[in-house]
Amino acid sequence: MSDPYETTEAHLDRLLGRALNSFDLPDRLVGRLRTALAHSSSLHTTHHSPSAGLWRETHRHTYLLADGGAVSLWELVYRQQGDRVVRHELFTDRSELCLAVARVFGEVPAQPARDPASTGAEADDEAAALSALFAAPAPAPHREYTVEQSADHARRVLRRAENADRPGEGVALRLRSAYAHQITQAFGGRQRLWDGRGVGFTLYEHAFVLMDGSELSLWEVEHTATPDGRHMCEVYESEAAAREAMELRARVR
Repeated sequence: MSDPYETTEAHLDRLLGRALNSFDLPDRLVGRLRTALAHSSSLHTTHHSPSAGLWRETHRHTYLLADGGAVSLWELVYRQQGDRVVRHELFTDRSELCLAVARVFGEVPAQPARDPASTGAEADDEAAALSALFAAPAPAPHREYTVEQSADHARRVLRRAENADRPGEGVALRLRSAYAHQITQAFGGRQRLWDGRGVGFTLYEHAFVLMDGSELSLWEVEHTATPDGRHMCEVYESEAAAREAMELRARVR
């Protein structure tokens, strides 16, 4: 969101002045930006890892130029482990921004969905095999939150939950202040029930950032382990509870 009391010229000067790499921007581009008539800024993603001492945000700054065109600059704002200094870098497109995230933090800027492959081994005790598969904890995720109607997303996730032990009003109330979120697939695959039916199970983590800076996750199980094979959604407050529910559904005859 732009500051209504800051002129576009002042905003651009401030942006260029604080960026460590502003000298890398093409002179022709900077010249065009100097003709900007209006601007808009928005928070695009946010990543907080208090335990590791890491913090970063990405912002998109869009300028309406005098020639009728528009130009966007992508800003990376970050603080590294053990360092309280906030640094700013500017880029002309998202691909450059992604490369900068990889350079600064030694990682790619998005967590791909994890879809574990089957072990391929035929266990003598099928129940034990299912228990081991569903109980496998997901690795500690890398968070790359997207800022977009997150409170409404949380409301829709809770609304489609059909399980009686879904999160209650206390969780729903907290999630009303969510302003960013990330969806990660933690498990996905097909299993065969005792009656021979093939059913699908998928586990998603919906991770949210709240206005007070805290994080909260909803764990959604999507499956077809229903009497008529229809698709069903269940939502839990913890990964352990969600995996226990998957194991239970897989055991139902």
